[in-house]
Amino acid sequence: MASNAESETPRRRITVPAIRDSKVRNGDDPLVMVTAYDAPMARIAEEAEVDLILVGDSLGMVVLGHSNTLEVTVDDMVHHIKAVARTRPKALVVADMPWMSFHVSPQDTLINAARLIRAGGKCLKIEGGTKRIPMMEAVIAAEMPVIAHLGLTPQSFNAMGGFKIQAREAEAANELVREAKAVEAAGCFAVLLEGVPDVVGQMVTDALSIPTIGIGAGPACDGQVLVYHDIIGLENRFKPKFVRRFGTAYEDQLESVQQYAQAVRHRTFPAEPETYVAREELTEALGLYGSKTQDS
Repeated sequence: MASNAESETPRRRITVPAIRDSKVRNGDDPLVMVTAYDAPMARIAEEAEVDLILVGDSLGMVVLGHSNTLEVTVDDMVHHIKAVARTRPKALVVADMPWMSFHVSPQDTLINAARLIRAGGKCLKIEGGTKRIPMMEAVIAAEMPVIAHLGLTPQSFNAMGGFKIQAREAEAANELVREAKAVEAAGCFAVLLEGVPDVVGQMVTDALSIPTIGIGAGPACDGQVLVYHDIIGLENRFKPKFVRRFGTAYEDQLESVQQYAQAVRHRTFPAEPETYVAREELTEALGLYGSKTQDS
């Protein structure tokens, strides 16, 4: 979507219909999505004027210390969605449905989805294609908009044999296009497409009237998403091929904490600028007038 960064017009709140109608082939700017898991991240994302803020279950790996996303619960998601929503961003807040919150009956899916919307999500992201359509349709019928997540779906990494690129063969690529068309027909307003070859990303994008948002799906998608910690360089344990680090946050923060520790140990912090110095009458009343602690 077009940015208002160089305009004096106040930034408008971004809505589901505005995202649904956004296609690069129609002359629209690519959509910008970033994950955020708390208020400081959300404020930065909003000031950067991103279009969508995804409160993703990736928080399990980058915030909560898990090795995958399967440990994340609905309660975890509610906690972090509330933190992001309290900043009242104009970007569209996307609430990720965690594992086993929609791998259940449509009725139970509705209950879980409603909790995420009540927490402050404006729409939902659901992993999976045709076999999740009954749950998607139930949620959409209850006026909760849905982004479908296709391709490499991290909640399925055990079934996939790991975090592996999908649709490498022609048959699988054509099946992915069919699944994308099916979730569009079911009422999804966008497709998040992860971990597929660039030509497959373009095939899916060309086949749909709704936008695609890619992560490791090539440059032809209608938008891109990255994890916040990857963008700023706070995550340094591994770097997927599709990630570009735009900052050095890990190194910057490490240096700051090291400097703090050194200042404490050398007794240069706190110094007078960081100290509430007592008035003379207080030190005199306490019998400390004129006393001075000597370094040993």
